Amino acid sequence: MKCNHYHNVKEFYKDTFPIFLKDEVQNILPLGNVVLGNNGGEPDGWRNTKNWFMATITDNLNNILLSAIMTPPFNITMYETDNIANVDAVNFLCDYLISKNISIPGITSENNLAERFAKIYTKKINMDYKIRTNMRIYKLEKVNENIALVGKLRRAKEKDLFFLPYWYDAFYNDCSLINQNFDDAVLAAKRAINKNMFYILEDDGMPVSIASCQREIVTGRCVNMVYTPPYFRKKGYASSCVAQVSQIVLDRNYKYVSLFTDLDNPISNSIYQKIGYKVVCDYNELEFIK
Repeated sequence: MKCNHYHNVKEFYKDTFPIFLKDEVQNILPLGNVVLGNNGGEPDGWRNTKNWFMATITDNLNNILLSAIMTPPFNITMYETDNIANVDAVNFLCDYLISKNISIPGITSENNLAERFAKIYTKKINMDYKIRTNMRIYKLEKVNENIALVGKLRRAKEKDLFFLPYWYDAFYNDCSLINQNFDDAVLAAKRAINKNMFYILEDDGMPVSIASCQREIVTGRCVNMVYTPPYFRKKGYASSCVAQVSQIVLDRNYKYVSLFTDLDNPISNSIYQKIGYKVVCDYNELEFIK
């Protein structure tokens, strides 16, 4: 076996893009990152490709068995080609990371792979790990026609920055997202508005829910930043917002819409299934601890 450590994102894209694409929805995270990197990335924060760790583990015939990418400060994410489990490849990657003193905070990947990697890696470095978030990936190809569409959807604009960063900040807190602060929330809101794929649901002129679908994969888009303030919850706003945003994506000739959910939140999982979202796979976000 061999570990190929890439320092050029375009080379990594060339080698791994067709492999990640085999399971496009499952590979929302790595695919989105390699596409972003191939398009030049951005100079600030985690989008700066100079800080990325990118690697593949290949067999003696140069077939890629395992692909991994980490965009600090976030976890490493990886994919075993065709979802064929390969303990030797995982072991090889762990040894390489340790030999090069490459520190990783955790792993976010399909749950079986995440668990196997975490067990092997933490044992080698005398650490432990814990589940930070149990997630599930969903895919939608048709919005349920019976969903009640309350409120009026509109695209977010710069004038909405007087409240959107606060909603972003509340979303980060609700989801226990790491490495986020209010400045990050301001920048994220501005970026989302500039991408023209960020929407606000209003009821009688009052903003009540938001959803974004900035992340373009290949044949689909990923809905995220779904947030409704506590006061407006249990009124059907989140369902209506996500359903309408999902339909906008499909109307733009994308084949599907996808999203992540927290399995510890049965309400959101129920909402998305009623809209028409179908389960693809479970994902684990694991944190390494001493």
